[in-house]
Amino acid sequence: MAGRRAGVADLCGPRLLNPDRPPADLKAALVRQARALGFDGVGVTAPDAIGEAGRHFRDFLEAGGHGDMDWLAAHPERRTDPRVLWPGVRAIIMLGVNYGPDEDPLALLAKRGCGAISAYAQGDDYHDVVKKRLKALGRWLAAASGAEVKVFVDTAAVMEKPLAQAAGLGWQGKHTNLVSREFGSWLFLGAIFSAAELPPDAPEHDHCGSCNACQEICPTAAFPAPYRLDARRCISYLTIENKGPIPREFRKAIGNRIYGCDDCLAVCPWNKFAQQGREAKLAARAELRAPALADLARLDDAAFRALFAKSPVKRIGRDRFVRNVLIAIGNAEDASLAPEAERLLDDASPLVRGAAVWALSQLADRKRFEVLAAKAVAGETDEDVRAEWRQTSVVMPRESGASSTPRHPG
Repeated sequence: MAGRRAGVADLCGPRLLNPDRPPADLKAALVRQARALGFDGVGVTAPDAIGEAGRHFRDFLEAGGHGDMDWLAAHPERRTDPRVLWPGVRAIIMLGVNYGPDEDPLALLAKRGCGAISAYAQGDDYHDVVKKRLKALGRWLAAASGAEVKVFVDTAAVMEKPLAQAAGLGWQGKHTNLVSREFGSWLFLGAIFSAAELPPDAPEHDHCGSCNACQEICPTAAFPAPYRLDARRCISYLTIENKGPIPREFRKAIGNRIYGCDDCLAVCPWNKFAQQGREAKLAARAELRAPALADLARLDDAAFRALFAKSPVKRIGRDRFVRNVLIAIGNAEDASLAPEAERLLDDASPLVRGAAVWALSQLADRKRFEVLAAKAVAGETDEDVRAEWRQTSVVMPRESGASSTPRHPG
């Protein structure tokens, strides 16, 4: 679920390296060049290889499973047929970069006083890292073949996962993400469309079998059926793409996940073959592995931008991020965090203030909460925040929202 930016580059090589080489030889040289540039997976498929995935995508849109991601619904004909996106395409090269984490992402969920950031977002933005390599490879291919190329990395109307399966890099598992027999669930994908003819690879077959681990672990039941996702229930969508308040029905299930969710990826049995990523820029930064919620709650805009410089987290902005942090604080079961939520009741952002109301309701005793509510509602100008106060007051337990004794996660 990446930011929508210009996702295509037209590349031309300065000269023809060997315009008469057979397509098979060109492909073999392409694979060698891709490996030399740091790609961990490379495969070729035909432009008409999407097949039934196109119909499943249209069904997904018709069911509203994309939520507010209007960019997904725009020009579906381009996504379901690469030839509509670019009539000149003759071959599609799919490439993967392994970002396998060095720690189990699920382990952090037990540390309730810390925020869990999805493994892909703990290092530099993969769009920037992968796109540089794609452009370099695209320039090489244009020069070697004399044919035009276009480069894409998760930012244009390209169905990367079905194309990657068709190119033999892996298969779309029951969680709808790509699974590799070599790298498990941890591959960033990019694509090069070429006007040159290249022999295609054999597609990868589905190896999920009877396993439903990814379906069963999902905290918000975001999979109505195997191979189907309802993004409106997905924690990655709720914490990243969703611009408004986190729906009340999902707040407790979010736990301490403050940007994305790795549960369905991390639980996949095929990860037993996964390898740690070798790109240093994609490796987790120390300060983003298990950041303290109390520290994150104090971020102003400048501090947020500084902490998440070059990170994909930066694109959601400080207010949405602190909203997520406050939901995690409300789930921390640690009353010592209540002052962090109380302080943000006066934040300039209504989105933050509303989340602070809910977080405080989970940690403060009822009497203190009612005193704060009486004061805040009188001066609150945002109707959504006023509604949050009213709804929270109704459902808050009579005695207290949490124990008054601070409890610190292990």
